[in-house]
Amino acid sequence: MSGAPTTSLAVRGEPALTPSATLEPIWVRVALVGIALAFLTLFLFVPLVAVFYEALKKGWDVYVASIVEPDAWSAIKLTLLTAAIAVPLNLVFGVAAAWAIAKFEFRGKNLLLTLIDLPFSVSPVISGLIYVLLFGMQGYFGPWLREHDIKILFAVPGIVLATVFVTFPFVARELIPLMQSQGSEEEEAALVLGASGWRTFWHVTLPNIKWGLLYGVILCNARAMGEFGAVSVVSGHIRGETNTIPLQVEILYNEFNITGAFAVASLLAFLALVTLAVKSIIEWRLHKQHAIAENE
Repeated sequence: MSGAPTTSLAVRGEPALTPSATLEPIWVRVALVGIALAFLTLFLFVPLVAVFYEALKKGWDVYVASIVEPDAWSAIKLTLLTAAIAVPLNLVFGVAAAWAIAKFEFRGKNLLLTLIDLPFSVSPVISGLIYVLLFGMQGYFGPWLREHDIKILFAVPGIVLATVFVTFPFVARELIPLMQSQGSEEEEAALVLGASGWRTFWHVTLPNIKWGLLYGVILCNARAMGEFGAVSVVSGHIRGETNTIPLQVEILYNEFNITGAFAVASLLAFLALVTLAVKSIIEWRLHKQHAIAENE
């Protein structure tokens, strides 16, 4: 009837429902999810399962024997020692660099950012060769080191230096955007109220960056334990002395000790799984922290 009241959405002033421009058909979404799951299964889950299957194929006793074998145990201890030295050094550097870049303006700031990103653009093998040119017998410091009986290459110091180089961007690059987004108002207020620089950092800055800092340390530690290229160049592959876990896996595999190689490799795979779990927890805490900050 022409006199009946109109109840259309347009007349009532309500927007008409229209399909979202970003809403794909169901078959497209199913196809994309299927492709992603197939890719993850083929290139991630299957190799991961294969590592543990090959490691345990001959039984638990053989697996344990491969782990506690003297050369393998030496590689495990050297890997832990290297990470125990490299990660704290990168922690100190990363916090200091992030603080300077995020909180202050100074000449050379862009250069410092470029240097922090340098290990991401340089091959680890090339970085190892740089240390050979510096500390090798024919290198710039080689004669002086030889005269003073100081060993850098083919020893623990060279392995630590190479590991520090390839891992030092992780902590700094995790903290820089976080600290920049937080600004410097709280630190300035603490300084105005008479707090010292150290007290300001400990009671104001550190609580705000603790989860991001832990996130960077975890990534740094995982890379330190799994580094192969740079360490391979500077280690000399001395069995029982300068082989880390990745180098020990390569040696065992080249000697056709497949079970031993996969047994040692399973340690790195287990480390990766633990790192992924902790990383997921930290990301959840960071997301929760950002949500609380936005609500406030």
